[in-house]
Amino acid sequence: MLRRLLQPVWVLLAIIFLIEAWLWDHLEPIVARVVAAIPLARFKQWLTERVDALSPAMTLIVFAVPIIPLFPLKLVGLWLLTHEYWFSAAFTILFAKMLGVGVTAFVFDVTRDKLLEMQWFERLYELVLKLRAKAAELVNPIKQRIKDLISGNGEGWSSRTLRLIQRFRKSVHEAR
Repeated sequence: MLRRLLQPVWVLLAIIFLIEAWLWDHLEPIVARVVAAIPLARFKQWLTERVDALSPAMTLIVFAVPIIPLFPLKLVGLWLLTHEYWFSAAFTILFAKMLGVGVTAFVFDVTRDKLLEMQWFERLYELVLKLRAKAAELVNPIKQRIKDLISGNGEGWSSRTLRLIQRFRKSVHEAR
């Protein structure tokens, strides 16, 4: 009974986790292009050289530092939200989120090898990868059902309704 009640919560958490992973995967190449376009390549090289000279514990500090400057930006977003500047608040919070994920991906790329030298971090990293795979396994059937629903394939009422809407849209478009 409890398992059945918690199923939607687990699916929601899995979806949020997968959105974070998707952002990470898709923002990392964008950050790499920005690094290539701006003279950040020299900064990345400089940072890599400095990280190589650090201990793994100090590298963890380097990995955590980019989070600190983004915190005030998130607070600004919350302030905008409390003062009912909905669009500005949403934009600021999303911008802070995207920037945070992008910068974290950039810094993690530089510090990954050193961080993985710590056993506890390696176990945590492997756990996150396993959780990501488990979340994908949990969400994939739902994604497939949604894709089937949207494509109109199948025999359920929703498929018939979508086919009816598609025919209506086609007739309206042809009438123009």
